[in-house]
Amino acid sequence: MFAQQICYFCFKLKQNKLEKSQLTALSAKYGSPLYVYDTDKIESQYKRLTDAFSGVKSLKLNYAVKALSNINILNFFKSLGSGLDTVSYQEVQLCLTTGIAPHDIIYTPNGVSLTEIEEVAKLGVQINIDNLSILEQFGQKHPNIPVCVRINPHIMAGGNSKISVGHIDSKFGISIHQVPHIKRVVENTSMNINGIHMHTGSDILDIDTFLRASDILFGVAKQFKNIDFIDFGSGFKVPYKEGDISTDIEQLGLQLSERFNEFCTEYGKDITLMFEPGKFLVSEAGSFLAKVNVVKQTTSTVFAHVDSGFNHLVRPMMYDSYHHITNISNPTGRDRYYSVVGYICETDTFASNRRIAEISEEDILCFHNAGAYCFSMASNYNSRYIPAEVMVHKGTDYLIRKRQTIEDILHNQVVVDLPQKKVLEKVSEKELTEA
Repeated sequence: MFAQQICYFCFKLKQNKLEKSQLTALSAKYGSPLYVYDTDKIESQYKRLTDAFSGVKSLKLNYAVKALSNINILNFFKSLGSGLDTVSYQEVQLCLTTGIAPHDIIYTPNGVSLTEIEEVAKLGVQINIDNLSILEQFGQKHPNIPVCVRINPHIMAGGNSKISVGHIDSKFGISIHQVPHIKRVVENTSMNINGIHMHTGSDILDIDTFLRASDILFGVAKQFKNIDFIDFGSGFKVPYKEGDISTDIEQLGLQLSERFNEFCTEYGKDITLMFEPGKFLVSEAGSFLAKVNVVKQTTSTVFAHVDSGFNHLVRPMMYDSYHHITNISNPTGRDRYYSVVGYICETDTFASNRRIAEISEEDILCFHNAGAYCFSMASNYNSRYIPAEVMVHKGTDYLIRKRQTIEDILHNQVVVDLPQKKVLEKVSEKELTEA
């Protein structure tokens, strides 16, 4: 019980630093629904991770752009000294608009064409390839371009089967058992493998998972002569609710750093330790604000219908993810039980039978941990507008994305004038006779 209390205390401390009054003011200023990001929290998470691995001579964090891709967020990470981890040609293009050096971008796609990889390679970013077929083709055509390879370590890890990507049946990476095939490709093409990469999943709590993976990656890296870095991906768990715990980053830093330094000594040179955190850096920094449209009492449930749905926040429906919800309009109200649902013509349930301070219509609800994989997965389903985004930096709020309008939805649609069917006039029997 005491441990749970400590965990809950930690959870409360790690909640978005923005005050409830500030969030309600932002909702009034910019409307709802609304995404809000706190750069102070992003910076503190970035510092926490770099401090944890301060014992490593060369550390490089590459922020996972897919988690939250607003250009202002990318610029902020660039200012922190972070690199950027991308998964598509479009993400690479987006990152380059920040002015970041191409070599500070790593491109880790899955199942893309050789053509796309070649187009990205022209931009000068670090290429990461996750299958033997493309590796061989790329090596034959471009043996002088250094390439990282993504290994599947066959480790089942992650908070949900949909975000566990390092197991034996995963579509991601080259099997650890196929390393001899990689070596054969390298020998046949004379290509340069300069990095080894893995990513086992997301929401990984047990640091032993990373330590087991380290043994695998170090074993693979030893088989290549010109390795410059080893990329451990990410997947660190953050707290979502009362009693929740997170990955012990500090302990992981101590143990993994020691192993990594030993590997560098054995390998004969200092290489770079890389991570590609996304959720760890931005999840807790984000708040999603939605207004209550209707409080609906049924025979068994009290529903709080908000002006949003899975078109704006799909994670609870897609991953069964938990988002702590607070009523920032009535924070001291008596707790009651609600099912928080959206306005989409599907079952879009954010929370079932959740204990929340008493809710009235027009109240603003705050969904916590809304910085990662929330806005970036939003859609126009039901032709609803995608929300605005606001960034709070050093106490000042900045609008970083306007709310959509009907013009935005219509922007790329092309209206086609279809040929009209010729309507035959009914001719009278008299007219036919006369003719």
